[in-house]
Amino acid sequence: MLTVYPTEQSRGVLQFEGGEYPCALGRNGIQQTKREGDGATPAGTFALRQVFYRPDRLAPPACQLPIRALTTDDGWCDDPAHAAYNRLVERPFAASHEVMWRADNLYDVVIAIGHNDDPPRAPMGSAIFIHCAAADFAPTEGCVALARETLVALIPRFRRDTELQVRERQAGAP
Repeated sequence: MLTVYPTEQSRGVLQFEGGEYPCALGRNGIQQTKREGDGATPAGTFALRQVFYRPDRLAPPACQLPIRALTTDDGWCDDPAHAAYNRLVERPFAASHEVMWRADNLYDVVIAIGHNDDPPRAPMGSAIFIHCAAADFAPTEGCVALARETLVALIPRFRRDTELQVRERQAGAP
């Protein structure tokens, strides 16, 4: 189990197998009820669905999860009115979407998590990932972000049954 809890509004700690790793969270912290565009990281327990990586920037990470190399045509639909809401899509794509092949390094390695995906319900949030953090751990739009080297080192240790638990506070905290 990966466990995330906040230490500040948009920063936290990810715990896994006895280790603790700093992470960035959504700009509006952790919320029980997620809405599209609210900038919050959803609280709850989520499956790790699939790893995506930039093949021009790193070798495929060894992992037990399904894995796929990103392409320049990959996007993720974030339009609540579209049938492909919260799904990987091929660009060009007319509806609103995230570009998965980014100029920055934030999506060099991405893990799609099982938030609002079985089935997706509009507008309960889309494109919630574990991905690479900015150097300064700047807030995300709702994802959990780790230092790239940390994420790459942890991925081989994740199993198909590993889950992400996002808590509103540290266990035992008031």
